[in-house]
Amino acid sequence: MFLNIKKWLMIGCTSFLLVLFFIWICNFWVAHSTEKQIFANLEKIPFNEVGLVLGTSKYLNGGYQNPYFYHRIEAAAQLYHAGKVKHLLVSGDNSLKSYNEPKQMQVALMEKGVPESAITLDYAGFRTLDSVVRSKAVFGQQKITIISQEFHNQRAIFIANQRGVTAVGYNSKDVGFRLGIKIRLREYLARCKAILDIIILNKQPKFLGEKVYINI
Repeated sequence: MFLNIKKWLMIGCTSFLLVLFFIWICNFWVAHSTEKQIFANLEKIPFNEVGLVLGTSKYLNGGYQNPYFYHRIEAAAQLYHAGKVKHLLVSGDNSLKSYNEPKQMQVALMEKGVPESAITLDYAGFRTLDSVVRSKAVFGQQKITIISQEFHNQRAIFIANQRGVTAVGYNSKDVGFRLGIKIRLREYLARCKAILDIIILNKQPKFLGEKVYINI
């Protein structure tokens, strides 16, 4: 009986350590392989015709404003007004009539002085993989500037690299530790899932549809 308990404790501990090692490897791979493609300095980031703004909800649970949303909008507007991009592709979730991330981003960008003619909406950016792959497969962009927080840019650019999209990332302002700890912890697992989806499962976007021409 004691030997059986010891055996199962050893198996459990070994499995736990292997899972932790896998999570560490995935996160190291994503961060290390994309570090030269990510920029926080507006002057240093190279020009691309199109910037891809990754979607998130405008509001948090309870109706509070989502700082991730507003920081991404601010960064996207900075790129546009600095002439670092000529057009913005805003990609987010519009799976419900009452929930429309791309439209919310468009309105917020226009309030920042970006003209409507310089914004294209992608209503099927249900997750990061969908947004990145659709930027090429549906909207015809071979080169893009991805706009989000640094931790999110790393995963998005990793996906772009694996799917034949030439990408750089522009980091929007991050959120403080207290507010962002849950997102950061979830990101560790999201990177593992991204590697499984891309390298092993060859996951495709949930929806592609007809090609859309971006008039730049």
